[in-house]
Amino acid sequence: MAPGDLELVKLTKRYGATTAVDAIDLRVPAGTYCCFLGPSGCGKSSTMRMIAGHESASGGDIILGANNVTDLPPARRGTAMMFQSYALFPHLTVLDNVAFSLKMKGASKDERYRKARAVMELVDLARFEARMPAQLSGGQQQRVALARALVTDPGILLLDEPLSALDPFLRLRVRTELKRLQRELGISFLHVTHGQDEAMALADLVVIMRDGRIEQAGSPQDVFHRPATGFVARFMGGHNVLQLDGRPVSVRADRVRIGEGSADARSVSGEVRGVEYGGATVTVVVHAGDAGEITAVIPEEQFNATPAELGQTRAVHWSRGDEFVLEAA
Repeated sequence: MAPGDLELVKLTKRYGATTAVDAIDLRVPAGTYCCFLGPSGCGKSSTMRMIAGHESASGGDIILGANNVTDLPPARRGTAMMFQSYALFPHLTVLDNVAFSLKMKGASKDERYRKARAVMELVDLARFEARMPAQLSGGQQQRVALARALVTDPGILLLDEPLSALDPFLRLRVRTELKRLQRELGISFLHVTHGQDEAMALADLVVIMRDGRIEQAGSPQDVFHRPATGFVARFMGGHNVLQLDGRPVSVRADRVRIGEGSADARSVSGEVRGVEYGGATVTVVVHAGDAGEITAVIPEEQFNATPAELGQTRAVHWSRGDEFVLEAA
C-alpha cells in the first residue's frame, strides 16, 4: 500500500467510566518515524491499538491517506502491527512464520516465499529461514516478527514497545536497524516506548502523552529544548523546573554552573545535597530554598577547577537566556 498521512481527529477511547484516550488530534506526515512517549497508563498503547484496529474507537476518526479507516477491520487498513511479545508460531519455520499472513490471503506458495525471502534479506534473516523460533536468540525472534509485519507492504508499521525485552547492547543495534529500515522503506513507523533516549534517537516526531491527552508533540529538539509544560520538562529529563519570579521556568541542567555568575546571570545559593561522578561529567544537586532543588551537570574539568562537597553552601548560576517559561508546572 502507498504511504499516506495519518490524521487522528478527536480520537477517544473509553473503558466503562474510564477515559483512556481523550479526544486527541494529531497529524503524522507520510514517511515519519513517530514515537509515542509517556508513563504507564497515559493512553499511548490504546491509541496504537485503535490505529491498528485491535481496539474500537469510542469516538473520533482515524484517517489514513484519503481513507477513513476508523471502522475497518485490521486487514483492510493498510497498517501492520508488531507486538511486544512477538507472537511467533513455535511449530513453523522462520520462513513460514514470515509468510503466514500471505498464506491467509491466498497467495501461492511461490509468491509468498518470494516476498518473505525478500523481506528476510532486508532484516538479515536469510540464513535462518529453516530454523524454528526456539532455535533463535531474542534479537533474531524480534527480527522475524518485524519481517512478518513488513511482508504485507503496510502503509504504516506500528511497533508496541519493540525493544523492551532486549539487553542494552542489542537494543542499540536494533534501534539503528529500525531507523535504517524506516528510511529505506519510506513508510511511517509509529513506535510506543517508555524510553526517552529511545524516542530521542529514533523519532522525527515525538508525541508525549499524559492522562489520555497529548501534552506536547514536536521534533526531539523542540521537545527537549522547548518543553511546553513542567510535566514534559521533568519527563524528558535533564531539566530543572523552578519557580522564579512567580512563574514556572525550565533550565537545562547542563547549563547550570557552580559559583557566582556575571551581573546579568541568575545566581542562587544553597546546600550541596548530592555530588555524583559520571565520568565525563559530574552531577551536583543544590537545595536552594524556595527555588527548590537545582541540578547541575558539569564537565569533569570544570568541576575539578571549582569542586563542591556535600554539606557546603555554594552558589550556582546560569544565563537568563537559558530560562524557558512553561505553560504550567
